[in-house]
Amino acid sequence: MNAHDTAIRRGRKFEQVLEGAREVFLAEGFEGAGVDEIARKAGVSKATLYSYFPDKRLLFFEVAKRECMKLSEDAMELMNTPKPVRDVLEIAAHRLLEFFNSDLSINVFRVCIAECERFPELAQEFYRNGPALGRARLVEFLDRARARGQLEIDDVEMAADQFAELCKSRVFTDRILGIRGEFADNELAMIAGEAVETFMSRYGRSD
Repeated sequence: MNAHDTAIRRGRKFEQVLEGAREVFLAEGFEGAGVDEIARKAGVSKATLYSYFPDKRLLFFEVAKRECMKLSEDAMELMNTPKPVRDVLEIAAHRLLEFFNSDLSINVFRVCIAECERFPELAQEFYRNGPALGRARLVEFLDRARARGQLEIDDVEMAADQFAELCKSRVFTDRILGIRGEFADNELAMIAGEAVETFMSRYGRSD
């Protein structure tokens, strides 16, 4: 058990608090989200909220972690389907881009960077239970595709990282630095298609 787990106390209204917090964080971001508003949305008192989460950062990272775990669960379901490799990667690319383009994920990464020196355990906990799980699912899928002779990959972990980076092209840097707001669906579709095409050009079977 780590510091993140010991600082959080679960109770009858725990899920209620998380749902209210998710709504406020999505609408206002981390800095803009007030504890009073979160408590109001969740239908609990501030005392109840603080009894579960003594620090707003803990609440924020718990919400973010759950969003990433949902993405990872979706990825596991997707990658266990009998669809062709290219089709699976197309869907995975779209979902990754939706995540990188979301206000919640951008806020998470900004907070991780801002607080990593003072609260390194929070960022590490988020990574272990979020992005790292998604990466592991992708590695498993690529490894199975390689074993079936559908892809030619020497290092599946490197290939998984490359695929994720291709999906972040343009979107992540522009969003994290505030150069642009959200990207349009047609732009995301283009970026996803290019990511898959580039990946398959490198690792797809030529025969």
